[in-house]
Amino acid sequence: MNEFDTIIIGSGAGGLTAALCLARAGQKVAVLEQHSVPGGWCHSFYIDGHRFSPGVHYIGLMDKGSSTSKLYEGLGIANDLVFFRMNPKAYEHCWIGDNHIDLPANSDKLFETLAKKFPKEKKGLRKYLDLIENVSEQLYLIPKMNGFWDNITIPYRTRHLGKYALFSLKKVIGWHIKDPLLQKVLNIQCGDHGLPPSKASFPLHCALMAHYFQGGFYPMGGGAAIVKAMTKTIKKNGGLIRTGASVKRILIEKQEKNQKSSAVGVELENGDILRAKRIISNTDPTTTFKMVGTENISKKLQEKLHNTRYSVTSLMFFITVDMDVRQAGLDSGNIWIMPDCEMNDLHEDLTECDSSNNEGFGSLFISCSTLKDPSSYNGRHHTLEIVTFIDYDTFISKIKNGDQNSEEYLKFKGRLCDKIVVNLENIIPGLKNHIVQIQLGTPLTNEHYIKSTKGNVYGTEKGFYQTGPFSFNAKTEIENLYMCGASIMAHGIAGASYSGLKTAALILNCKEEDLIKTDDTQNVRIYEAEDNTNWPTWLIQKMDTKKSFFKVKINSSLKPA
Repeated sequence: MNEFDTIIIGSGAGGLTAALCLARAGQKVAVLEQHSVPGGWCHSFYIDGHRFSPGVHYIGLMDKGSSTSKLYEGLGIANDLVFFRMNPKAYEHCWIGDNHIDLPANSDKLFETLAKKFPKEKKGLRKYLDLIENVSEQLYLIPKMNGFWDNITIPYRTRHLGKYALFSLKKVIGWHIKDPLLQKVLNIQCGDHGLPPSKASFPLHCALMAHYFQGGFYPMGGGAAIVKAMTKTIKKNGGLIRTGASVKRILIEKQEKNQKSSAVGVELENGDILRAKRIISNTDPTTTFKMVGTENISKKLQEKLHNTRYSVTSLMFFITVDMDVRQAGLDSGNIWIMPDCEMNDLHEDLTECDSSNNEGFGSLFISCSTLKDPSSYNGRHHTLEIVTFIDYDTFISKIKNGDQNSEEYLKFKGRLCDKIVVNLENIIPGLKNHIVQIQLGTPLTNEHYIKSTKGNVYGTEKGFYQTGPFSFNAKTEIENLYMCGASIMAHGIAGASYSGLKTAALILNCKEEDLIKTDDTQNVRIYEAEDNTNWPTWLIQKMDTKKSFFKVKINSSLKPA
């Protein structure tokens, strides 16, 4: 099997979505993944039997009838998915200096909660939240518009989007909200796109906030559950998923008729040649066109690649503890921690990889996956995933030659782990005595496993001149070479998935909605992470079995040989 209709490089959410759509349409599809497991940022891995999902911390719009739910139903994978609704009273906890403010699910409840906390801002808050919803709805409306009447009514139906499209988040929120603390609370989710309010496009932030207005949801089984559902359906439709298959270069040939460059296949690192009628790259643009070769792309594209900015990179800590973190005050909601200072200043100085002091990190995102997915809790150990953003160049400057196996690098990581323990002690006193293990993922980790340029976590930076009409297109200047993923349309699990849908529709010459038609036989099951009242018997039995198995394992290890 060395010839295909479509070869897809990379198995992130975008690549798998495109592969699934094309395979269902009857194409012979191959997905090539350089890592040992598929999934890209969606993949999960295990440390001593405990699961971690580095790129999946919550997903929005999962209720019946909402866009992400309809996407999974239309792709035919909804029946294979179970989600837990994170704490609806506080799916986001904002810890800003000494202020602790919770964000509840449902935009009306969000208004009520914040209006009570900031009564002087009530009028502006209502207008601002309404504006967020209007702009986000109009963003989703644009791709669906076609025909004479739609074109005539576009200016009116997208009037809010048109009015605010070219303004920054900082400017628009400043027109509506005056209290600095309330501004920070409403902007706390800037961490989900990695841009400060002064650089973030207001429509981009609207789409992000609206995505979570119904609250946050977490997949049972972590990110790998979504990957498993997709790969299962791809294989069912004759598609091939090949891991450990790193692509060295994309094969380019000149067409006889017009002498245009055309993608005709790939060469793997092991020398294998696979040919196809078209190629889709689910890697970022810089990585994609490195595989194409500078000699095969135009000067205009070379200049665009040179000027392309990528999103922030991160340190990500994967921690296992043997204590009841729920009793200590944690729940299924995310915790965002930042000092009570100007948010733009935090992003201007992402240099907190200084390991020489004994202070903790200033800004953190904390997720407890065993509380988000109760079925993963073994009765004793909880798993934490903690993220902080850093500057790539500053981080690299701390390591000679960027050698991940050097003693210097390992010691540096150890000192950074000591810093995060300082934070944990401030959050839960005494927790450091219950740490079973702690591992750290760095920008070099991201480069190694994801092949992301400069270890970026959200693809291209989503500033004004790298989104919408200025972003990279699904169809490239190379004939039969396409792209999908976080750099093409939007980042996040849903955004990347929809990019794959867009690319597949372009190839199949159809509308996106044609590929995800309503299927009444498909339904995502959703249960409450904080309330087991309506949990089905099978779920309770699954949890009991996990806890019983762990007890047997512990008792066996205590018996003398």
